[in-house]
Amino acid sequence: MLQPRLWLRQAALSHQCLRPRLPPTRAYAAAVEGRPAEPVEASVAPSTAFFAPPTRDEPTTFAMRTYKPRTPGVRHLRRPINEHLWKGRPFLPLTIAKKGQGKGGRNNTGRITVRHRGGGHKRRIRTVDFSRTEPGKHVVERIEHDPGRSAHIALLAREDGGRKSYIVAAEGMRAGDTVESYRSGIPKELMDSMGGTVDPGMLAARTAWRGNCLPLHMVPIGTLVFNVGSARERGAVFCRSAGTFATVISKDEGARGSVGRYVTVRLQSGEVRRVSRDACATVGVASNAHHQHRQLGKAGRSRWLGIRPTVRGVAMNAADHPHGGGRGKSKGNVHPVSPWGLPAKSGYKTRKKRNPNKWVVQPRVRNQGKRRKAKQS
Repeated sequence: MLQPRLWLRQAALSHQCLRPRLPPTRAYAAAVEGRPAEPVEASVAPSTAFFAPPTRDEPTTFAMRTYKPRTPGVRHLRRPINEHLWKGRPFLPLTIAKKGQGKGGRNNTGRITVRHRGGGHKRRIRTVDFSRTEPGKHVVERIEHDPGRSAHIALLAREDGGRKSYIVAAEGMRAGDTVESYRSGIPKELMDSMGGTVDPGMLAARTAWRGNCLPLHMVPIGTLVFNVGSARERGAVFCRSAGTFATVISKDEGARGSVGRYVTVRLQSGEVRRVSRDACATVGVASNAHHQHRQLGKAGRSRWLGIRPTVRGVAMNAADHPHGGGRGKSKGNVHPVSPWGLPAKSGYKTRKKRNPNKWVVQPRVRNQGKRRKAKQS
């Protein structure tokens, strides 16, 4: 059986790592050195009507699980440590089998439209609720791994014993937490506690908790959100993968000091967009933020994930790729192109200038085929 070990890594400097030393007396035991202390839950004294999820201090370092190199396939294997994940099967009524030609990158006519897809382990698709229109308090029963996405998912159950649902879990969310959706309006008991009028400060203190789903006009400026929607009728379309978030930076002014039609958010890419004031957003950061630091360790794990190999064009014959053929590693003194002759690099533009996206206030910085200059200190 593989012996796991812990590998510490600085969260700010992702290229630096500290390897723990193995004790001399036990050569095959796992070693833990410099592991951050267990977080202490803050004492919260809410009212009987509202319950805020406990706050947890985020450590400055995080540990990655490594393995003793008994085989070449585990020598470079790195995995995030997620001991809080559910070890059993998913909630089957909220899953459907993933079968058919869709697994191989084919369209409805059977032609390959996405290359390098196929095979992989048998899996079931989890039905995730990205709209969260159902009001009322929900209890997090467990946090699960979803093979179809990088972030973790949480299984919710209504406090009154209603139906269950899956949502994308927020970073720090654990089993037993209570979350609520305010997309259908402010509850009567919350309105009565504010004296019958909306107090923005008190409303934010009661609703802007991790994992709660709010319309964007109720989210305070500067709050980190994920699962951001674009319109009132649609569900979440932005910031759904692991560790992603957006920042609410401004709100349009309406009549009599109210919020206008649109709210401006900044994505992690630097793009600034306008979205509807009634679009959904979940407070917090998407879970599994250390997913980007994992290392598969061997090519077989990519095949288990349904990813097939990518062959370079210069390694092919001339009949198979424009870069193929010739003696040695030569692509024939031509610019990089796709197998069908479409330019692939050098800043080749594919977006139409006459059809700009009217919702983008400030586009993200693009490389335009040039090397990024080192930041001057």
